[in-house]
Amino acid sequence: MAENNARLSLWYFLALILIILLAQQYFTGSNKENINYSDFRKLVEEKGVDDLVISTDNIEGHLLPKGVEYLSKVRKDPKLAAKLKEKFKKEPLFSTVRVSDPGLIKLLDQKGLKYRAVHEKVWLTSLLSLIIPTLLLVGIFIYFFRKIGTGAGGLMSVGKSKAKVYMEDETKVTFQDVAGVEEAEEELKEIIEFLKTPAKFQALGGNIPKGVMVVGPPGTGKTLLARAVAGEAGVPFLSLSGSDFVEMFVGVGAARVRDLFAQAQEKAPCIIFIDELDAVGKARGLSPMSGPEERENTLNQLLSEMDGFDTRKGVIIMAATNRPEILDPALIRPGRFDRHILVDRPSLIGREDILKIHTRKVKLGPDVNLNTLAARTPGMVGADLANIVNEAALLAARKDKTAVEMEDFEEAIDRVVAGLEKRNRVMNPREKEIVAYHETGHALVAEALPTTDPVHRVSIIPRGIGALGYTMQLPTEDRYLMTKTELEDRMAVMMGGRVAEELHLQEISTGAQNDLYRATDIARSMVREYGMSEKLGPMTFERERRPLFLETMMPPGTKDYSEATAQEIDQEVSRLVERAHARAREILEQRRDTLEQVAQVLLEKEVLEGDELRRFLNNAAQQDSSPDHE
Repeated sequence: MAENNARLSLWYFLALILIILLAQQYFTGSNKENINYSDFRKLVEEKGVDDLVISTDNIEGHLLPKGVEYLSKVRKDPKLAAKLKEKFKKEPLFSTVRVSDPGLIKLLDQKGLKYRAVHEKVWLTSLLSLIIPTLLLVGIFIYFFRKIGTGAGGLMSVGKSKAKVYMEDETKVTFQDVAGVEEAEEELKEIIEFLKTPAKFQALGGNIPKGVMVVGPPGTGKTLLARAVAGEAGVPFLSLSGSDFVEMFVGVGAARVRDLFAQAQEKAPCIIFIDELDAVGKARGLSPMSGPEERENTLNQLLSEMDGFDTRKGVIIMAATNRPEILDPALIRPGRFDRHILVDRPSLIGREDILKIHTRKVKLGPDVNLNTLAARTPGMVGADLANIVNEAALLAARKDKTAVEMEDFEEAIDRVVAGLEKRNRVMNPREKEIVAYHETGHALVAEALPTTDPVHRVSIIPRGIGALGYTMQLPTEDRYLMTKTELEDRMAVMMGGRVAEELHLQEISTGAQNDLYRATDIARSMVREYGMSEKLGPMTFERERRPLFLETMMPPGTKDYSEATAQEIDQEVSRLVERAHARAREILEQRRDTLEQVAQVLLEKEVLEGDELRRFLNNAAQQDSSPDHE
């Protein structure tokens, strides 16, 4: 709306300039026929002009018919007289620029022409040529000064808070729009009571918490929860990001913090929500060589304001972050952010509830089972599930369906997990065979080990950027811990693809690069972090502060152990990976015939469902145990 108003103002301004220019042309423009001075001298000699007005710069007068006839001959325009008559409707007038001509007056007297000298009145011309341009410049200056001064992000508003204020009737988000985070909801319902009935808690001498920090992985609904609290409490909601405090000017961040809390005091009771708190609340002193930074000044002001404001007015600060480990200790101590609420990845039931919310406005087919979809999306957060529902609806619309069916959701899950299907990426028969045996090796090892997740689907259709195939496993239940046996079995599954290539082709390819990376990472974590090494014993050698909720690569830190220990760690990691390789080889050698048969079926069908794979394995096991086979 503000942008449209600015555009209208600009058009009004341009229209005003055009009107002024036209007015100047009207008042100062000449309605006389302009002639050069040489023609004027000839007209005087021919008595073609009369009633002359001589000023400092110009000579004006009346054109007589003889003068018009002369001009017509000079300009070779026989219709000039008619044109002048049509132009002026009266006797034609002329104007010429006066030049220094001492004999002009004598010539006029000789010819008996009337003339008079006037002192030119230039007040109107001066007004239009000096005052009006000045007014235009002043207007332009005022317009742009207001534009950069009071507009969003303007120069004069850099110290103002950028918080978006949602009033009680604008939030429109309640706990009915949130699912999968029941524990966090229960904690936040107490905050709503603080805002609605603060006297109830103050009567017993308790203090209302100043700050509530919501932590959790990206996409779990931290911001949505904060807006739901404001919607349930019916109070204004001031929302902004931690990066909104940062500006190129020194002192702007601190000024915006002061302005934010001043706004909150005026609108109390209300909620201040700072998203991505780690952008401004990072621990101080991490870069001592850089000196005092603007971000640290902003953080100091935030700490000061949180100490200074009175919670009895009903102002609660909420913040969200997925990097709590890097926050300044002074920010998360009691008295500032008193409550820490974890919004973790949803459970199976939570994912089903989230899917119910996101499918409210989606026309579902009769075969859609949200519980099955929730089971097939382990580890996914609310944003992932919303994306899957949207992708499924788009796929169904592309196929001109009247409802979204289960197969659309299945394809949407594959697209989100493995990437876009690349059927146009044609592989030669040799590469397709390598991928088929590779994925079959993964699937057979996964089905042979008791602690691994069952196989859901095996595919050799290229997807995403570099995936030539994939083996999808789905857990039967939510897991929060992994045992040593489970980790070793998972490593064996990862090595199954490379072993299958070795057995069938007597050769290895680059397709196992990601498998080797993941298996080595698990082995290194078992040795350095989990104390699962038989040789090194129950010790940990991991000292870096890893992100709690982000799966990012950490730069190598300083080692606080000897080179001999580092060598032993490398040897243990190598031993674990080689053991997983040997286990996968033993399993596939025992099922060599099954490996060949399943790989051939996969080459024909390109996609093999988990249930079909297990039926195939059961038939093969029955044939192996039959008396005829013996």
